[in-house]
Amino acid sequence: MLVLFQVTFDFRTTLCDDERTVIDDSKAVGTPMEIVIGNMFKLDIWEMLLASMRIGEVAEFWCDTIHTGVYPLVSKSMRRIADGKDPVDWHVRTCGMANMFAYHSLGYDDLDELMKEPKPLFFILELLKVLQPSEYNRESWALNDEERLKVVPVLHGQGNKLFKQGRYQDATLKYKEAIICIKNVQTKEKAWEAPWLKLEKMAHTLTLNYCQCLLRIEEYYEVIEHTSDIINQHPGVMKAYYLRGKAHLEVWNEAEARQDFSKVLDLDPGMKKAVKKELAVLNMRIEEKNEEDRNKYKGMF
Repeated sequence: MLVLFQVTFDFRTTLCDDERTVIDDSKAVGTPMEIVIGNMFKLDIWEMLLASMRIGEVAEFWCDTIHTGVYPLVSKSMRRIADGKDPVDWHVRTCGMANMFAYHSLGYDDLDELMKEPKPLFFILELLKVLQPSEYNRESWALNDEERLKVVPVLHGQGNKLFKQGRYQDATLKYKEAIICIKNVQTKEKAWEAPWLKLEKMAHTLTLNYCQCLLRIEEYYEVIEHTSDIINQHPGVMKAYYLRGKAHLEVWNEAEARQDFSKVLDLDPGMKKAVKKELAVLNMRIEEKNEEDRNKYKGMF
């Protein structure tokens, strides 16, 4: 299909057993599904079925396993979106297509069973709305690779502007969307070759910006996770150590914070003033905590 148009629809997926066991139901979740017809949605049978329907029509389709084998993966993404999570785990340590096979479980027992033993499924679809390309803003997941790379600097700039305005939560969403765009493109490249490394560097810059936002909204353990991922793969990134040191400081990991700040100075002696300030804060907090402990246990022994 060459014409791209966006469809909004409700769906219900059931097994072909006597009970017609429900796997997913968008009405129960309260969020209709949106896909762009002609943009190679992973479950391509849905594109074909929805393209044959009229607005307001409700239709039931029986589909054989040749069409339903990838449904568990699609269902997992849809469930994560409904739960307010990322449809893809862009921050996991493995990269490329290995992410898809990194775990033995999809995280849902019924989907694991369906993945192990694909079955025919019933799809009950209700077409709610159809929009032509000029009538909707295409989200990053609906873009091709060339379009994704073009939108990355736009999202980066928007994130920077929001950060300067103190809108840290909004900025994280822009940075995260840009990172996901890069990671999706990166899966098409061969690991550690020049194009892959260029994308990796772009992703690291955005991830570190993302971590700066996380520090402001006190998501310290997530900062430690993301910066550690970068350090494990590229141990010469000074900013990753600096941000991780700040996060360790906030969660009272004194030894780890001092170690990270020491590494910052090894990599960039010009950071001496900034590190000295962070260590002064750390020493003050440790002294305050020690004084608090002394007062708390005074007279107990």
